[in-house]
This record gives sequence, structure tokens and C-alpha cells, in this order.
Amino acid sequence: MQWFSSEIFKFERAVSPLFLHFSFVWQHPKGMYNAKAYSAASATSPLASTVIARRDLTELDVQLEILFCGVCHSDLHQTRDEWKSVMPTVYPCVPGHEIVGRVTAIGSSVTKFKVGDLAAVGCLVDSDGTCPACQADLEQFCPNASFTYNSPDPGTGLRTYGGYSDSIVVTERFTLKVPNNLDLAGAAPLLCAGITTYSPLRHWGVTKGKKVGVVGLGGLGHMGVKFSHALGAHTVVFTTSESKKEDALRLGADEVVISKDANQMAKHAFSFDFILDAVAAEHDVNAYLQLLRANGNMTLVGAPEKPFPVSSFGLIFGRKSLSGSLIGGLAETQEMLDFCGDHNITADVEVIPIQKINEAYERMLKSDVKYRFSIDMASLKSE
Repeated sequence: MQWFSSEIFKFERAVSPLFLHFSFVWQHPKGMYNAKAYSAASATSPLASTVIARRDLTELDVQLEILFCGVCHSDLHQTRDEWKSVMPTVYPCVPGHEIVGRVTAIGSSVTKFKVGDLAAVGCLVDSDGTCPACQADLEQFCPNASFTYNSPDPGTGLRTYGGYSDSIVVTERFTLKVPNNLDLAGAAPLLCAGITTYSPLRHWGVTKGKKVGVVGLGGLGHMGVKFSHALGAHTVVFTTSESKKEDALRLGADEVVISKDANQMAKHAFSFDFILDAVAAEHDVNAYLQLLRANGNMTLVGAPEKPFPVSSFGLIFGRKSLSGSLIGGLAETQEMLDFCGDHNITADVEVIPIQKINEAYERMLKSDVKYRFSIDMASLKSE
């Protein structure tokens, strides 16, 4: 099956999107159904309406009608094949891993969900369940994990398709419960932006009495501010833009520091327990390491394209640490959703119809959104 699948992927790159879809459905007439979606046919193609094949339910599966899907910057990277060196894109690509929907069908062995329940799917749809990472509830580090799109589909042996679609089928183990009190459009980005910022805050023990810095006030940073505030920490936002000060305070920041101002930065030297760096552009991390107190940690969740220099002295003096973090495991993601339900936390979103997704990508490149796009998938019904 692995050889067969690889030959299909080679074939996918060589034929037109229309013929590809047709042959894909023809090769698997049984055990699959058609779903509406938006996909990219190549690295330079705009996202466009299409029909894809989804697998039918197995006894352990949950089928969702997708109600909202958040738009993550990684969606843009993947559709444009900008991660080709580590994660080359196979076309057609249906992005989307911030999925909130309603259960429309369940397999015979499913026990956690019933038809009509709200449910969610994040960045992962499968893992081996047996490796040390899975046993430690860290499925995101499983060497055999399957991502929600552009990854081997454990159910078909083909490729996974994401949430820019009207429905999806996922095993019960990777389906999450959504608190009923949350706004669903704002809840969708919790499945990536939410867990990406919640996980390191929890791992490094952010609680009341701690001083926490959040670098950058974008899609990730604004969630970091909300979580840090809800966890009871004294929260300081670092931004290069004076215009973002009012919004940072609205989101829960106690203080705002303009990072270009050396005097403002100096006032906070050696005082932070934890700093969350959510900047994906080139910047000087050493300026922030100087702000950590002894045994303080700075965690990167943004991923700048170019490596940056790190001063060893900035770490040695104070036994400070610099680390990274990738989303979260299933148990922690469910914990995060429950925490959001208890504190009524959602992302700040601009809701768009699927027909405006290409425009949204261009605006995202210009940081022209506060703070995430969320697609109302009801708009797909008109396609």
C-alpha cells in the first residue's frame, strides 16, 4: 500500500486538478463519499471550489458537519509549498486544522459523542498510540503522527484533507468536545492558536504571582495574553507598535512595553519568570533573555524563517533557558477547551465566507486582521 500510495502522489503532481479528482474517486468507489471543499491545485494556484472524497465511517469514527474553520498562517505556507524542504505539499491540498462542527454520525463503537454534539478537530488526526510520546499524552511528538491535512490518511492510505470543507471523518480519539457556551467562530482558532500558547504557559507553571511577558500581539500573541491573564499572572505585552497598546490592555495585559524603547526595556531587566515569544519575523531574542530572572524561561512559538544568534552568556548568567513548543497533546487540548469554557475565552476573529479565502491570505501576509480569520462554512453550501 505504501508503494501504491507514493505512485498516486507522483501522479497527482502530473495531471490537472479536475482529472485528478475524477481518478481519485474512481480508484476508491467503495467506502468513500463526496464532500464540498476549497483546495489549491498547485503552489501558485488560488484556492478554488472542488469536490473531494472522504472515507465512510468505521466503528471508531465520528463524522462532523464543519461549521467554522480558523485560518492559520501555516495554511498559507502549506498551500504555497513554502515548507517543501521539510514537509512538501501534495496537491490538491485542502487546508484547515482549526475545525469546529456538529456531530452528524458516529461509528458503532463510539462512546464519547452522540449525534448533535458540538465537537472539534485540531492539527492531528492520528498517531501510533504506542510510542513514548503517545504514552505521555504528547501525541504531537509522535514520529508516526498524521496531521489534519497534507499527511498520510490512516483510514485510506492516501492523503488527509483539512477543514476548508463541509464535513470530515475523524477517529473518536482525535475528536474533542467543545463547551456549549463558547462562540463557535471564535472557538475554532483555539484548536491551533489556542493550544499553541496555552501549552507552554501550563508547562512552565504560569500561575498567580508570576510575571509573564508576551512578545508580539498577533494571532498567537493575543491568545497568550488572554491565557496569561486568566491564569492570574502579571502580564506584560512587548510590541513595536504604539498603536497596539490600547488593544493589549483590552485583551488583559497589565502593562505594555514598546520594545524599540531601550529605557522601557531596561526597567524590566531580570524580572520575568516566563516570556512567550510569538513573533514569526526576524528579531533579537537576546534583548528578551536579559529580562528573565534566574531560572526564567523563554519559549518560542513563532517560527522565523532565518536562524538567529543566541548569546550563551545571556543564558549562563542566571541559569536561564530558551525553548520551543509545538501545539499540545489530546488531553492538554481538551483541558484548554474546558479552561476556555470556564473563563469564556475565544479568539478575536473576523468571520469570512469561504469565497474570500484568497483575499484573506493576502491580508494575512500584511497582518491586516484582528486577530484571526474564521471561515463560516455555511457559505460553502452555495458552491
